[in-house]
Amino acid sequence: MGKIAVLDKQTIDKIAAGEVVERPASVVKELVENAIDANASQIMVEIRGGGIEYLRITDNGSGLEKEDIPLAFLRHSTSKIRSAQDLTGITSLGFRGEALSSISAVSMVELITKTRKEVLGNRCYLEGGVQKELEEIGAPDGTTFVVRNLFYNTPARKKFLRSEMAEASAVHEMMTHLALSHPEIAFKLMIQNQMKLQTAGSGKLKDVIYHIYGREIAMQLLPITWEKGPIAIHGFLGKPEISRGNRNYENYFVNGRYVKSKILAKGIEDGYKSYMMQHRYPFVCLDIRIDGTFLDVNVHPTKMELRFGDQNLVYDTLQQGIKEVLSKKELIPQITLQDTGVGSKAGKAKGTITDKEESNVLDKKKPVEKLPLEKMWKTPEPSKEPITPEDKNLEYFLEQMRKRVKDRHRQEVQTSATPQTLREENGYQKAEQLQLFDDKLLSKKAAVRHEIIGQVFGTYWLVQYGDKLYIIDQHAAHEKVLYERLMKSLWEQNCQSQLLSPPVILNLTMPEEQLYRMYQSYFADMGFEIEEFGEQAYAVRAVPANLPGLDRTDVLIELLDSLSEISGRISSESLLDKVASMSCKAAVKGKHQMSSLEAKALIDELLTLENPYHCPHGRPTIISMTRYELEKKFKRII
Repeated sequence: MGKIAVLDKQTIDKIAAGEVVERPASVVKELVENAIDANASQIMVEIRGGGIEYLRITDNGSGLEKEDIPLAFLRHSTSKIRSAQDLTGITSLGFRGEALSSISAVSMVELITKTRKEVLGNRCYLEGGVQKELEEIGAPDGTTFVVRNLFYNTPARKKFLRSEMAEASAVHEMMTHLALSHPEIAFKLMIQNQMKLQTAGSGKLKDVIYHIYGREIAMQLLPITWEKGPIAIHGFLGKPEISRGNRNYENYFVNGRYVKSKILAKGIEDGYKSYMMQHRYPFVCLDIRIDGTFLDVNVHPTKMELRFGDQNLVYDTLQQGIKEVLSKKELIPQITLQDTGVGSKAGKAKGTITDKEESNVLDKKKPVEKLPLEKMWKTPEPSKEPITPEDKNLEYFLEQMRKRVKDRHRQEVQTSATPQTLREENGYQKAEQLQLFDDKLLSKKAAVRHEIIGQVFGTYWLVQYGDKLYIIDQHAAHEKVLYERLMKSLWEQNCQSQLLSPPVILNLTMPEEQLYRMYQSYFADMGFEIEEFGEQAYAVRAVPANLPGLDRTDVLIELLDSLSEISGRISSESLLDKVASMSCKAAVKGKHQMSSLEAKALIDELLTLENPYHCPHGRPTIISMTRYELEKKFKRII
């Protein structure tokens, strides 16, 4: 008997459904796109149980006639095209004729529909792709789909769905894209009987952006209108200051269709390249119109991918258009300076750290005067102000301390052992190769023998110790100090909070809200105090006080950005490490002129760490060169 058999219709439908219907968000995408193609001006989506248990989509579109209903649920039945030639220049969102067949194959579907010319509507009920009922019924103009028990007959696929909240978040994200791509349509999204998204359908894209992302984003937009050949770009670019740590805010649509494209993403990011820091991604919302003859949308069953007839033209047009808009705008971030003390007004101003703040990172009490090295141990010139008895006592004490330190330093140098050497047969002297860990530059005993020579290139400190020259990267070293300091306080749960008055209001997207709820207890342990403040809005009332030099609310957003790229839940240790890694933002930067006293304070704190030799990102904090190597370079040793 032969081994090859033709599969039955039910099996074929279930296999096809696996290509089109991956999760509840896939169902929403297909049915809402059908509603858009039916010229609906109002579309409402309601879900319960993450859309797995119950999903309802209602529109006021053209509806289906009774004789078309049974045909609509057959595979490859569609009203969008009639032949292969129609695939060129498709203007509708749907065309494959697989959506209704695939959805009905793995769920229980109820359809209620009515055209404007008919008096009564019709109701159709299917289970597992099999029609059970078809009857006339009173109904409003348009179409309503009710989808229940998704994947009830394919448990293997249902097992791989995520939590109800995660699935609801994916539906919200899909509805966000559909609303942004069609501002002329009024969308509503209800999740567990709560309104999560509502747009007016005014046709104004900026209004939709405001409703979805909030006022802060909407106030930082630049309009773009750019055309080149068969390509036209309209929409908004976010100013570089509202960049994010992932691509979640890159919204682009081709002929009204939400797609994912590496070519489009690269064109956008390269357009911003000169205006944005590395590993930051812009906010954009772009409606890209391309002549259908230059486009192939028949690439994947979900229609999320497409091919361009001329990729270079698409890339160049997008990149040049964005760069042209950004180059003509003055993109200087506007900041407001506010007191950052406990109970003070809303935290630190956004923007870069000022020189004064940087010079005080190590000494919080008062600015450290930058003294030339030769003056560090000299007695200050006598003051012309009257000297009090207290001043005399203090002056005497400081003078005695200077003498003791200088005497101890001289004694240590005289009694210190000379570098170990090896005698070779030719009589020459060669320094033994010493490792940094053996010589213990960063130890309390060695600290008194450090000789700080100075700073080069505004970044590196030169320190002589024994027969070695050490070069310390001030930024990497300070990163390590702050990282260890913060990790210690987090591990010991010794985090203090800084109150914000008034509180900072954050508008989170639904995926961000889901992540916050998942890690809410961790954020509280770090020192964040956050309360709900309306629909997807949160009031940040207190922030960690031990994140020096950072905008603490930005830390919260960056954490959410980084967590969104991780599938599943991470441990508290990993989350703490992410927070501590952000210490690099508060570290003193290269080209910052630290004083010798500041450099000494930094080195002193480094020596208290268990592993001070690498920054949190793995870069070395210190490198060294022996006297022998220098003499060899100058040919003093052959």
